[in-house]
Amino acid sequence: MAAHGNFLIERRKFLAQAGIALAAAAIPTGARAANAPSVMPQLSAYLAEAANRPLPDEVVEKAKYHILDTFAAMVSGSLLPPGNAALQYARAGGAGGEATIVASTLTASPVEAAFVNAMLAQSDETDDSNEFSQSHPGCAIVPAAFAMAEKFGVDGNRFLRAVTLGYDIGPRVTISFGALDFRNNSHKSTHAIAEVFGSAVAAGCITGLGAQQMRWLLDYTAQQSAGIGAWTRDTQHMEKAFVFAGMPAKNGVMSALLVHSGFTGIDDIFSGADNYFLAYAPNANQDELIKDLGYRYEIARTNIKKWPVGSPIQAPLDAMDNIFKKHEVDPENVKSIVVRVAHTEARIVDNREIPDICLQHMVSVMLLDKTISFQAAHDKARMSHPDVLRVRAKVELIPSDELEALEPARHAIVEITLNDGTVLTDHVANVRGTADNPMDRGEVVRKATDLIEPVLGKANSAGLIEKLTRLEKLNDLRGLRPFLQKA
Repeated sequence: MAAHGNFLIERRKFLAQAGIALAAAAIPTGARAANAPSVMPQLSAYLAEAANRPLPDEVVEKAKYHILDTFAAMVSGSLLPPGNAALQYARAGGAGGEATIVASTLTASPVEAAFVNAMLAQSDETDDSNEFSQSHPGCAIVPAAFAMAEKFGVDGNRFLRAVTLGYDIGPRVTISFGALDFRNNSHKSTHAIAEVFGSAVAAGCITGLGAQQMRWLLDYTAQQSAGIGAWTRDTQHMEKAFVFAGMPAKNGVMSALLVHSGFTGIDDIFSGADNYFLAYAPNANQDELIKDLGYRYEIARTNIKKWPVGSPIQAPLDAMDNIFKKHEVDPENVKSIVVRVAHTEARIVDNREIPDICLQHMVSVMLLDKTISFQAAHDKARMSHPDVLRVRAKVELIPSDELEALEPARHAIVEITLNDGTVLTDHVANVRGTADNPMDRGEVVRKATDLIEPVLGKANSAGLIEKLTRLEKLNDLRGLRPFLQKA
């Protein structure tokens, strides 16, 4: 009888445990996510301490490269349609303010300046990108931090720490989502999401928000998180610049200013009922938000583009450049050019209407010129030039299953077949400007000079580059304005 009783007790335990397991399985993933341990205490403390936390020397140097690269993108972007539209928007407002509008004589409020300068920075394909988060951090974070730095008159060290913090947090949000799958399957924009959080925490760091205020900052930022994948249908780059840069920079600065002016909110928007992750990514790994903070700096894993073209075209141009360093290649002796990239990359750059994001066109220009300048990448009339069209007819883009499996790393294989049957090939695994193949200071400065000098002149270009490469010595970010504006 005792044995039978023990059996019944064990059976009841088993059934109870099975019932618990079944009940847990029946609970939607999002509901379980609502009860996950909160990362907010550690995250908000880290955010609040960032303004006074020294950065490693190598991170400071890397941050200066990205800041210079982004200001150069703002300046050159003023020449392009999205930049022109943003400047016209600023002129129509006409109110003025304490923040600089780059490559103009205008000023505006911090919110409006962040918006316009971010639109300038993403008018082109010259801004940086973080492949792990599927984002372009600099084009939103740097303009947001700069607008707030001018309002509050902070020094270069504070600005460097704020920008670096923005790169650390914004990309970690979409990394926690599983960025590439989320981008491909959610119909939302990873770029807008990463960049609004990055812009907000950078702005909050400039403002000097405490831990509790940083919690509210994240709350208001979550409420302003937006952006859907329809931007890929925009053929003029206008909506893309808005989604990637203008909107997130503006919203991030607004979040910081709201909290600084006294707004309160939810203490933890990342956990509890109806939290941000339930709404956006119920299967996200929230631990990624705090993983290796203070040790893994996302700015050091963010790519600077060597070529002024879309990210998926960087590796093919690198491959062609490698081939040209070893072989003299006369365009008249070329029978065909086959370019293999991942499916994900191919669909972004396949026969696009805009020159700098059209792979077939840029490959043709690279063969003819043996390099790609900013001017060549934006010469739309050249897309219909007979010489270019003759070469373009020889270019074949092949989406590769093999390279797709290596995403988010952007590999490319280029095969140039000559008329005599000779095949010249190169496989680029580490694009120039990535963490595994970084550009040095000289390369970053040369790129920046090429972008800034035609717009602002030699003196302003040299002065701005000198200030930004010695940013930790700058006492007040307001001192940059004379170098950033037209006379």
